[in-house]
Amino acid sequence: MTLKQKIHAHYTQQIQDKEDAFRDMIAALTEDSKNDAKGSAGDKHETALSMMHIEQEKLNRKLAEILEQKAVLAKINPDTDSDKIALGSLAEVNNFLLFVSAALTKITVDGLTIIAVSPQSPLGSQLMGNTTGFVFEINATRYEIGAIC
Repeated sequence: MTLKQKIHAHYTQQIQDKEDAFRDMIAALTEDSKNDAKGSAGDKHETALSMMHIEQEKLNRKLAEILEQKAVLAKINPDTDSDKIALGSLAEVNNFLLFVSAALTKITVDGLTIIAVSPQSPLGSQLMGNTTGFVFEINATRYEIGAIC
């Protein structure tokens, strides 16, 4: 497996694990609200159901974010190489390895630290479509694309 394939697989697994966890939490809350509805009455019951509903809405919003990230990763073919930075590119910029995908957590693969950036982020938007040697500045910091994998 290439480094880019390993990175893509790691992020895909990480997102799948998050999706599974959120779906489990939502299912547990749904089950709790059904059980609570059977045995409670009065204001306490209404408050508890309301709190569970609010929590379920929060979890559903987080799940929607995760599904968006999953959709972005699904569009990436880690076997494709390009001399211009595009979605799915792995670029060395100022001695950092940046994976252009979705804004995800920093990971370590084969002892290398990888930072996932969204093409819509300030850094990602500057990278998109550019090639090795391109220099740009964001917030008085100079960036140079050293390599594209």
